[in-house]
Amino acid sequence: MLLTTDIGNTNITLGLFDNDALVEEFRLASDKDLSLEEYEVLLKSLFKDYKVTGCIIGSVVEELNDKFTSAVKNVFGVEPVFLTNKINTGVKIKTDFPDEVGADRIANAAGAYILYNKPAIVVDFGTATSFDIINSQGEFIGGIIAPGINLQMKVLNKFTSKLPRTDVAISTNAIGHNTTDAILSGVIRGTACMIDGLVAQCEKELGEKAVLIATGGYSGLIANYLVRPFDFINPTLTLEGLRHLYNLNVISELQKTAH
Repeated sequence: MLLTTDIGNTNITLGLFDNDALVEEFRLASDKDLSLEEYEVLLKSLFKDYKVTGCIIGSVVEELNDKFTSAVKNVFGVEPVFLTNKINTGVKIKTDFPDEVGADRIANAAGAYILYNKPAIVVDFGTATSFDIINSQGEFIGGIIAPGINLQMKVLNKFTSKLPRTDVAISTNAIGHNTTDAILSGVIRGTACMIDGLVAQCEKELGEKAVLIATGGYSGLIANYLVRPFDFINPTLTLEGLRHLYNLNVISELQKTAH
């Protein structure tokens, strides 16, 4: 079975695939203070009933890279594929500085490329809300990065003296009649308005309408407030992109060698 690992700034998302089927998904906190041994215990506990025969890691947290790679090697006895723009990414990365593109964004682009029509816009709701843009030629040409929903909530509380810490929830009205509702409107509805406006601008620059794909934890919530709805909501797009990239770089190469 294939272990796909998406190490983000807030969470580590683990997906276990049996061929094309996602059979398990787990989330851990991206805790830089956990020791190698503690990560090994977590992996042994989560996957004690499965035989992991391959692994691919996409990470945007450098401090966890060596630790998690070693944990995978020690627990499963496999050498992980580490996602960078130097491996076969399945899409041409046509940004000014390809080395700056995060592994999660490469995985999203690869997943969108293989699963959906082009051009495509992936909106990923993570610590940041990011847009990953694939043009009609199947090239990853860049995107947009904005503060994520939880980050906006934390910043409003941290850098103001009177605004309370507010949990993410439904925004019942655009006009907030109390402080909490006003914050929810600004963050939740404001994020939806940002997406509507930026998608329109991206499509203008692309010169055609794009397939609009959402992934990440808050995609279903934000979908309620959009003028232009998402064409697809795929919570596991990043993991599916990682699976596709593992197949490109390991399975395909093994098949070539066999022939």
